[in-house]
Amino acid sequence: MFMARIYLIGFMGAGKSTAGRKLARIFEYKHLDLDDVFEKKYKINISQFFNKYNESLFRRLELKLLETTFEMDNVVISTGGGTPCFFDSIDKMNKHGITVYLEMPVGALVNRLQNAKKPRPLVKNKTTNSLNEFITRVLDERSSSYQKAHLKINAVDIDIEELGNKIRKIMNDVV
Repeated sequence: MFMARIYLIGFMGAGKSTAGRKLARIFEYKHLDLDDVFEKKYKINISQFFNKYNESLFRRLELKLLETTFEMDNVVISTGGGTPCFFDSIDKMNKHGITVYLEMPVGALVNRLQNAKKPRPLVKNKTTNSLNEFITRVLDERSSSYQKAHLKINAVDIDIEELGNKIRKIMNDVV
């Protein structure tokens, strides 16, 4: 029996949390934001965690949290931007659910991250040029993982209803 899990992947600022909440409403699923789960479980925000510890430890703890979602049902999971790119996590998510890559051009990501309400540890204090270079480089590194998603959509102006229909079609094909 296919378990209904939808994993949203993509670069930070692509809108995974917002789209995740909206999709969860459409499907009448629970929404889980992996970054929020991390912060609640470890009682520290991710920015502070990066300052105090390191990315390597963060990725190992994040993997453990991701693995707990493999037992859940009827859930939309908004992952962190790097989640699918470490420890073969994209393959694990593909095995345990449907993955959707929210794809966005570099310029749109730069704009969103510069205007974000929530600080992002990997991009704080970057100028427009250095942010542009950083996003271009990291997107290039992560692209092979992101491209493995079951579904890729342009995240600049998401039609949630249309996205929901595309996900339903994949679910029906899998069952």
